[in-house]
Amino acid sequence: MRVGLSAYDIEASELIALASAADEAGFESLWLGEHLVLPVEYGSEHPTTGDSAHQHHTGPIIDPSTILIDPLVALGGVAAVTDRMLLATGIYLLPLRHPLTVARMTLTLQDIARGRFVLGVGSGWLAEEFDALGVPFDERGSRFDEAIDVLRAVWSGEVVTHQGRHFTFGPVQLCPKPVTIPLILGGNTDRALRRVAAKADAWFSSGTPDFDDARRLRDRVVAACTAAGRDRPLPMHFRVPSPTSADLERYAADGFEHVVVWADQVWPSDGDLATKRASLFDAARRLGVTPPTTAAGRS
Repeated sequence: MRVGLSAYDIEASELIALASAADEAGFESLWLGEHLVLPVEYGSEHPTTGDSAHQHHTGPIIDPSTILIDPLVALGGVAAVTDRMLLATGIYLLPLRHPLTVARMTLTLQDIARGRFVLGVGSGWLAEEFDALGVPFDERGSRFDEAIDVLRAVWSGEVVTHQGRHFTFGPVQLCPKPVTIPLILGGNTDRALRRVAAKADAWFSSGTPDFDDARRLRDRVVAACTAAGRDRPLPMHFRVPSPTSADLERYAADGFEHVVVWADQVWPSDGDLATKRASLFDAARRLGVTPPTTAAGRS
């Protein structure tokens, strides 16, 4: 079983230091969540509110004290100081952007990351955030589906003309040859899982489900993929509530292949850089994460 890290509410400069240490320690991946703005006194509820998946954050998920950063810009910096980790958005709010803009940014980031970037996307849940950006909240599902199709088309390196409900353009070409950018979808609802089965290269759990819910979610993803006629297993990445060796051994024994630990549980907010690195490496040893044996060498 491979262990990744999920980061949120962290300054970009701090993220760079965390990522460099995590790559050295042997963590599989770094997932970076996002919001674009901080709506004050919002009324929207996260889709996992009330179930076991809504348990890591205390209080509002975003408030005026939350540190927000642009995930693609930040992961570009992370790519420059790491060699092996997968670098992922978890989750990027695709309906809030024009897909051609996202395509250009992700093509650039994949070049910097030398193939290690994966784009995790979601449809969003915070209505006030959509209002602030002038995007109709009730259109997010159709915008999401159309944007995914546009990304797949323009990453191909072909000349593309598109006429859709939300986006019309072309003929245009974004790159001279195909570029592979794995597309990971989030969401735990039945509708989201049907979309995952139809369109995704992998799945990332929404919120932080407990062990029993993680098992049920895994079964639901498998069932959705079977119903959609997928002939290959879909990789699944689960955030876990507690970063202890006993807990992770339980996931490993039950056949989970990828788990993700919240970074703030292994990288303390206080202390100097040496103290934070020591905490991270100590956590890696406890969790069975081992440093790579050879250097990849940056270029």
